[in-house]
Amino acid sequence: MKKFVWFLLVSTLLVLLISACSNDDNEQDVQESQGENTDTNEGVIEIDFWSATNPTQDAFWKKVAEEFNAEQDNIQVNVSQMRETPTSEATIQSAIAGGEAPVFSENISRGFAAQLAKSEALVSLNTLEGWEELLESRKMSETVKPWRFSDDNQYVLPIYSNPMLFGWRVDILNELGFEEMPQTYSEVLEVADALKQEKSDTFFWAKSDLADPTAWMRWFDFFMLYNAASEGNNFIEGNEFVADDKAGQQVLDLMYQLQERDALLVREASDPFETGLGIFTDIGPWTFAYWEEQFPEMKYGETFDLALPPVPDNADTEEINTFADTKGVVIYASATEEEQQAAVDFLTWVYSDPDRDLQWFEQTDLPPARDDLTTNESFQDFLDENPALVPYAEAVPYAVPPIDNPNFNELQTLIGQEAFNPVVGGAKEPEEAWNDMKQAIEGELE
Repeated sequence: MKKFVWFLLVSTLLVLLISACSNDDNEQDVQESQGENTDTNEGVIEIDFWSATNPTQDAFWKKVAEEFNAEQDNIQVNVSQMRETPTSEATIQSAIAGGEAPVFSENISRGFAAQLAKSEALVSLNTLEGWEELLESRKMSETVKPWRFSDDNQYVLPIYSNPMLFGWRVDILNELGFEEMPQTYSEVLEVADALKQEKSDTFFWAKSDLADPTAWMRWFDFFMLYNAASEGNNFIEGNEFVADDKAGQQVLDLMYQLQERDALLVREASDPFETGLGIFTDIGPWTFAYWEEQFPEMKYGETFDLALPPVPDNADTEEINTFADTKGVVIYASATEEEQQAAVDFLTWVYSDPDRDLQWFEQTDLPPARDDLTTNESFQDFLDENPALVPYAEAVPYAVPPIDNPNFNELQTLIGQEAFNPVVGGAKEPEEAWNDMKQAIEGELE
C-alpha cells in the first residue's frame, strides 16, 4: 500500500510538471503570435473623428475615411457620429472634461470654438505643418480669412459656408409694378409703401423671431443686414466692441421705418412667406427640399428669387457681405503631436480633390467653403441642375461667420433685448437703441 501511494504521488507530480511545461510553451506561442500582430500594426496611427449628427454628413465622412484607410499603411481614421443629447456642444465639453475627446471633429461654430480655445482645448491649426498647403489645395484662402480669431490664430477649418440670402416674392413684386428686387433701403421702403397701399393685409417682413431676443436669431436678421451695411466690419474683436456705429444705426433705422409703416408682422403665422403673407425673408439652401415636398408652387425665378441683403443708399452694391451660417473641423489639444499631424494629412487628402467637395454638396446641399464654387468645372453640372444654389455659391467669399467671443450667447441676447427688438416694436428710436446696446455690450465685455 505504501509503495502504491508513493507511486501515485510521483505520477501526479509528473503529470503536473508536464502540464506546466505545456502551458508555458502555449503561452510563449501566444506571446509570439501577439508580438507578430503588434509588429504588423507597428507605426500605424489610429485617429478618431466625430461627425455631425446630420445623417448625410456622417455618411459622407464614413465613406471618405474608408477610401482613405484603403490607401494608407500608417494612418487609420475611425469615424463615429457624435451624440446630440443633450446637445452636441455638451457632448464635446463632457468628453474633453473626461479625457475622452476624439482627435478631431466637425460641427463646430466659430462662437463655440472661441469657448473651447479660451480653455486651451483646441490646437491652433495655423501652427501645424501643411496648413497653408491645405488652404491652397482647397482654394479657400479668401473664404477662411474672416475665420481668423482675435488672437490671430485659426482654430477652425470651415467645411461649409451657407451665405444667408433674402428671398423675395417676385410674383407679388411684379403685381405691384416692380420688375427688380430692391437693393437699397430707399427702394425697400418704396416697396413697403406700395405694398400697404395695394395689399393692406400683406406685410413686407412677416416673422415672429424679429421680436424674440434669443441670441441665435440675430444671425438671421440683424447680422445679415449689419454685415452688408458695414461692408463686413467686425462687430466684436476679442473683448472689444468695434462695430461700425453708423452702419448699425442705419440698420435699426430701416427696421424702425418699416414698423412705422406697419410693414412688419411679428406674431406667429404658419409659413408666411410661402403663403404670401410676407414678401421678404431670410432663406438658407436647406429650405428647398422642404418646399419641394410642401410647397411645389414655390419656383425659383417665378414665385421667388434670391438676393444679398439690401444696403444703405449710396453704398457699394457689387460685393455685398452677409452672415455665414457655417461650421467646421477642429483638432483637440489632448491629441498627441503625431495624431494632430495625421488629422491634417487626412483633411489634406480629403480636400485635395474637388470631387469630394462635390459629393458633399450633392449629399448635404451645404455649399463647401471654397472660393471657386462658381468657376471650378467640378461643380458646374450640379449648379446647372440646381440653379437656386448658384447665388449661395457666388456669395461664399463674402459671407462673415459668427463673432469669436466665448460669451457670444449673452452678447447677442443684448442686441435683441436692448436694440433690435425694441426698435421693431416701436419702443425705442434707432440712436437711443444703439447706444443702449453698445453700453450693455461694453459692460459685458469688461
